Amino acid sequence: MKKALNLLKVNLPTFILLLLLALAYYFHSFQQWLHLREAEEVALLILLGTALLWITEAIPLYVTSLGVLLLSLLWLFPLLQGAGVEAEKGDFYQAFFGDITLLFMGGFVLSALLNKYGLARRMANWMIQKTGTEPPRVLAGIIIITSLLSMWMSNTATAAMMFAIVSPMILQLPKTSQFSKGLAIAIPFACNIGGLGTPIGTPPNAIAIGYLEQAGIGISFSMWMLIAFPIMALLLFFLWWLLLRSYPPGPISISLGNEEEEEDQFSLRQYLVIGLFLLTILGWLSSGLTGLSTGTVGLIAIIIAFGGSFLKTPDFRNISWDILFMLGGGLCLGVALNKSGLTDTIAHAIPIGAGFYVVFGALLLMASAMTTVMSNTATANLLIPIAVSLPNNELVLCIAISFMCSSSMALPVSTPPNAIAFGSGLLQARDMFNSGMLITVFALVATILASIFYLPLFF
Repeated sequence: MKKALNLLKVNLPTFILLLLLALAYYFHSFQQWLHLREAEEVALLILLGTALLWITEAIPLYVTSLGVLLLSLLWLFPLLQGAGVEAEKGDFYQAFFGDITLLFMGGFVLSALLNKYGLARRMANWMIQKTGTEPPRVLAGIIIITSLLSMWMSNTATAAMMFAIVSPMILQLPKTSQFSKGLAIAIPFACNIGGLGTPIGTPPNAIAIGYLEQAGIGISFSMWMLIAFPIMALLLFFLWWLLLRSYPPGPISISLGNEEEEEDQFSLRQYLVIGLFLLTILGWLSSGLTGLSTGTVGLIAIIIAFGGSFLKTPDFRNISWDILFMLGGGLCLGVALNKSGLTDTIAHAIPIGAGFYVVFGALLLMASAMTTVMSNTATANLLIPIAVSLPNNELVLCIAISFMCSSSMALPVSTPPNAIAFGSGLLQARDMFNSGMLITVFALVATILASIFYLPLFF
């Protein structure tokens, strides 16, 4: 009973705001104040209610995403039909099982394969063994392997695995050495930055690509990597430089250990998994040449992984379905905003006359601030629809916002890897805040400069 009362106390402000939104609709307040059509008013209420629930997490985020689908089908769709808007129920369903969802699901399956067959751990151990014992080289090795794994695996799984590998190394350092904190911070921050590198690296990337596809702008897997990899490399170099200066190692030599751990030969199934992994990546990179969409390539990998018994039913149940549903909910919200015409209304309401760079900077600052305290997926779902509504600037805005959603990492709650690092007991909140804030500011400046001088080279 006490737990229920505490839950009600926490969620009461959220429920009150939702009630106010319902009353606003009942009295058609938004239609009167903002001069909206009824379908636009409903889409705005769905947007505001979803934003409120995603920000407060009054209910699980994936449940809110499913609520977007339900309200779109039962509330918005009949209004669209009555207004003569060309829309089908399949438009809303497709957001939950379209090409982007299959692409991301394929990424989850590859991550599960690398973990189940120990390939990610072997790769990480091999890389660390090759770095030598000099602290700057060890730090660089940890940052590089963590970021490379995060390009293809779940950031959370990568952080947990890397802490398991690196923790013995950290614990054998002198207690007076500050460098142990640098090594501990390197793992979550490299996870966050590494996610920028591929469309499957982090949900905001897939959300940006999905919204751009709805706007008629296609970005291939290889094109995303060409755009993101230099920016990712710059941020990783800054991370390495910053940690060496914030937590100087001093005259220490690091004993890596575990030199005999990975001497066993690869098994046949491990070789087959490596082959499937490489072929899937090749399929994604060459999708423009083969005619197969990235989602189709991901679907083929899923079928081979489970049909070939590399993964079993328990592995299928362990797929991060909540992330997939959040991804689908965000794309479904985009369909609702587009079909209702609200995106055009938002575009006309934004004061472009103040200057594109003012709007651009404001959106990036919002992305940075919101992601610091809430889910980066939810932030991308809320801001990217606004970016897509701005004509002639959709691509730059969507990519820049997705980058900032993954580059804000000042607090333990900012990302799951940060939470794992904080939970290890090796760090205090101020350690993460000091370095994380500098990384966030640097990422903001780098994203703005890249958007002005670098991204236009591709389009």
